[in-house]
Amino acid sequence: MSLEADAGRGLVVGRFAPSPSGPLHFGSLVAALGSCLSARSQGGQWLLRIEDVDTPRCVPGAAEGILRTLERFGFEWDGPVVWQSARGAAYRDAFARLQAAGRIFGCACTRKEMADSALARDGTRRYPGTCRDGLPPSRAARAYRLRVEPGTVSFDDRVQGTIAEDVAADVGDFVLLRADGLFAYQLAVVVDDAEAGITEVVRGADLLDSTCRQILLQRLLDFPVPVYAHLPVACNAAGEKLSKQTLARAVDEAEPARLLVEVLAFLGQCPPADLAASGLAAVWAWGRDNWSMDKVPRRRIQPAPGYA
Repeated sequence: MSLEADAGRGLVVGRFAPSPSGPLHFGSLVAALGSCLSARSQGGQWLLRIEDVDTPRCVPGAAEGILRTLERFGFEWDGPVVWQSARGAAYRDAFARLQAAGRIFGCACTRKEMADSALARDGTRRYPGTCRDGLPPSRAARAYRLRVEPGTVSFDDRVQGTIAEDVAADVGDFVLLRADGLFAYQLAVVVDDAEAGITEVVRGADLLDSTCRQILLQRLLDFPVPVYAHLPVACNAAGEKLSKQTLARAVDEAEPARLLVEVLAFLGQCPPADLAASGLAAVWAWGRDNWSMDKVPRRRIQPAPGYA
């Protein structure tokens, strides 16, 4: 049975949640503009969250740079910026609720011990269930995993169509509290979205394979399930997702109107050829008035302009 989004029919609340692992690049701008215009075109709110829960990946000064770049491009968000690094208490509370329900167990397995496990859709190793029924003798828990039961989780993505996954078969029992003591992204994002009242999640298709896990957690925690829309991911000429690892260039802030028009075209919105010449305010007004999720290309990855 499809898990239809059960957020209320009231105010639309969207969000952009970048990780401060480097400067804002074209692919980040795609997710930012798509999520913002989707919410604003429906008269809704748009929130900003810095996803710095994975502190080892955070680059000093990157978060502040992202905020400055967004302001330079004319983005305006509602309310204060939320920082995941300040929300440990909320994650501990959700973890405790799942633990009390018997859905969490300790795991002693190392990455080396799981190196031969099957690959999941997102490239991680599928957990084989080694510690599911108890820790091996003389071993202590390193991480804590969600006990996942068999069954299909499905949802209707506004861009990619119907998505279905048996999380138990494809991913297995996934980590919620890491060996380094940090809460995992999957738990943090679910708790944050619920507390913020997010009704729609518009983001890149690189996160599509995480969504069924997040919906599973939302159901277990009695959180509403937002509407999801996964936009095409911008790639370089080699077909690699733009990222710090693939040496993606920081966005050029010299001509923000021109670059926003390029993003609108990337997202299939067909902006007028001379729109950028009218200035940044005109680009934003056109985007709000003409945004259509139905025009967004369904493919999950496509080349970014300037990376041919």
